[in-house]
Amino acid sequence: MRLLPLTAVIALAVLPGSAAAAAEGSASAAPGASGFTITDPRIKESSGLAASRIHPGVYWTHNDSDDGPYVYAVDSATGKTVARVTLTGIGTPRDVEAISLGPDGQLYVGDIGDNLNGTWDHVWIYRFPEPKQLADVTVKAEQFTVKYADGARNAEALMVHPVTGRVYIASKSEDKGALYEGPQQLSASGTNVFRRVADLPWVTDGAFSPDGGSLTLRGYFFAKTYPWKDGKPQGEGERVDAPWQGQAESVTYSADGSTLLFGSEGESSRVVAVAVKPAAGGSGGPAPAKPGSTPAAGAPGPAGEQGGGGFTKGAAVLAVGTALVFGAKRLFRRRPRD
Repeated sequence: MRLLPLTAVIALAVLPGSAAAAAEGSASAAPGASGFTITDPRIKESSGLAASRIHPGVYWTHNDSDDGPYVYAVDSATGKTVARVTLTGIGTPRDVEAISLGPDGQLYVGDIGDNLNGTWDHVWIYRFPEPKQLADVTVKAEQFTVKYADGARNAEALMVHPVTGRVYIASKSEDKGALYEGPQQLSASGTNVFRRVADLPWVTDGAFSPDGGSLTLRGYFFAKTYPWKDGKPQGEGERVDAPWQGQAESVTYSADGSTLLFGSEGESSRVVAVAVKPAAGGSGGPAPAKPGSTPAAGAPGPAGEQGGGGFTKGAAVLAVGTALVFGAKRLFRRRPRD
């Protein structure tokens, strides 16, 4: 199990108990899809979310590690697992971090984590058709070997563009995070080289809007939606009033694009729904914050800052804690597995 980042530990320490609980559900209520709690005790480290297109209200998720080749379908109406897919035809998963549904109707699972930033010179993507029936099933998946053009790195976000079908991976780094573009078609017989196309902040997950016009990214302390054009995110992005979640791991759009859903790790973890507000002069992204407006308690403020409530009271402590994180973070990473 991944240890909670020290910055998040410090944040939780300075949040009063009632404020911390309230912050997780403080984001704007969504009129479309609803939030839910994952009730399956087997899902202890939900690290990715993808909305089904053929099963309304169902979301696909998976554990971070130490689980096996499993993907779960969760019914948002009840929070219960309605199917578990067992993948065959692949090796032993190492650090599964993301899931995304492509325009080909196939689910892409990113075994892309590397907590020691370069321990593995390659990672994997698994692909299999979204099951038409919701029941426990075993399927044969394709396995794709992935390398980065500029060397191995840690990543937790994998996004498949819903129009072009091209796969993107966002690396997770405090000083040199980036978005990587895969080849036009993945090859199961050779190595798929992903090339850097944009710089990014520390990202734990991302998702394209269903029309492909926007890309939403989240980290531990920020969430933003970027216009997508010419194969890249554009501009500085617009702030999303995402919930405060101690282990902020996942984000996806609802199938109709009206809602963003934010998930986290932990037993009985809560998935929080946030309404997508059309941006001025466009669609598929949140509206820009009005001058002088105050973000909801625990929601990210401008430039990725956490605003409101108990988090603001602990900002000074966080600033000191961040310096400690970058000096001691390797002590908290788990040992790599073969």
